Amino acid sequence: MGDYSKALQAYKISVKKKEISLDPNHPSLAASYSNIGAVYQDMGKYLKAIEFCEKDLKIKERSLPSNHPDLAISYSNIGVVHKVMGDYSKALEFYEKSHQILEKVLPENHPSLATSYNNMGSVYESIGEYLKALQCYEKSYKIYEISLPENHPSLTNSYNNIGSAYDSLGEYLKALE
Repeated sequence: MGDYSKALQAYKISVKKKEISLDPNHPSLAASYSNIGAVYQDMGKYLKAIEFCEKDLKIKERSLPSNHPDLAISYSNIGVVHKVMGDYSKALEFYEKSHQILEKVLPENHPSLATSYNNMGSVYESIGEYLKALQCYEKSYKIYEISLPENHPSLTNSYNNIGSAYDSLGEYLKALE
């Protein structure tokens, strides 16, 4: 584990200096807020994580086009925190916003789209919507299969998720395939 207090201290010093010297919509300030949010998430302080991830998002919403990939990352980061908190409807809302951007700006077989499908699938699985989870996991797998080497961990994880969804659906033989 990292030294969270030292990381927070360094990031907060960085933010103070950036707030003085940079435009309030500067991407570097947004990145610092995102970093602070990630540390709070790692510490299990999820409300603080969301607070700083939302600061990052607000800057990006003001300074970037509405379909910029960096916005998708910010939406996804907030979705992750909501999922960890068990707020699945919010997690899905932010994952879907992220996914909509990625679908517009990335090639159809880009690994980031596969990750996005996987994120949405994990929420569907958490709320017991196993068929929707399976559909997302299968889309994720197909993209990874095309875009990654056959021994890549993301591909293996995606295949495992498909098995888990089949298991949850009671389709045990398919889960074993």
